[in-house]
Amino acid sequence: MRRVGTAVTVIGVLAAASALISCNKNPAAKSTGPLIYAKIEGGPHALPPAAAAPADDGNWTMPGKNYASTRFSALSQITPANIGKLALAFTFSTGTTKGFEAPPLVVNGTMYIITPFPNYLYALDLTKPGAPAKWTFKPKPAAAAQGVACCDVVNRGAVYDDGKIFFNTLDGQTFAVDANSGQMVWRTQLGDIQKGETITMAPLVADGKVLVGNSGGEMGVRGWVAALDEGSGKIAWKAYATGPDKDVLIGPRFHPFTPAIAAMTSG
Repeated sequence: MRRVGTAVTVIGVLAAASALISCNKNPAAKSTGPLIYAKIEGGPHALPPAAAAPADDGNWTMPGKNYASTRFSALSQITPANIGKLALAFTFSTGTTKGFEAPPLVVNGTMYIITPFPNYLYALDLTKPGAPAKWTFKPKPAAAAQGVACCDVVNRGAVYDDGKIFFNTLDGQTFAVDANSGQMVWRTQLGDIQKGETITMAPLVADGKVLVGNSGGEMGVRGWVAALDEGSGKIAWKAYATGPDKDVLIGPRFHPFTPAIAAMTSG
């Protein structure tokens, strides 16, 4: 249902956290018999690798919290005993009525907010009363991108790593911005709105690479994922979802199925 009027989106911030249950599964020593596992506290549930969900340091550096995308905080200030006393701490207006799909980031006392188109990036100082703005970065994406996006002009989040904030714009660009100063470090054009390509996803940063994929399947575009050098923004590689092996980046190490499956199908 469409909203009528000139209301603007307002972000209200509450001090909120959820307990993260962590469990360890300890297999028995190597044996020819069946492996015995300890009962999982809280019942069966997914257990992410420890490296993908490290100990909570109080920061929230990517949309899913960590590489395991647990989306949970292990902080314990909020309890059943005090949750009824939560109150509004501050509000911040982004001045847009478009849909918000990007969770804010919190890094070392600063909150970073990325908006839907025109994809403004705000930094708020959480160490001061009212969380005043530290800086605003305006990437100025092409206005024509709004006519290419199929499902609102959303943005699904930014990522913090190594002193920089990484995010994408609707018109197919990826930006790196200095987290302290708000100055642009680099900008790389990846998508082409003339082909129907847009970017609404949050990037993923791993092993010195910024991974980005395109949107636009409803426009018939070829899907792709690109890896950018985290320091310079230069394209390290770009792999398409369809096409010849050279475009899909299928090399000699690729095997269409495992040896076990090959053995079953060879007869």
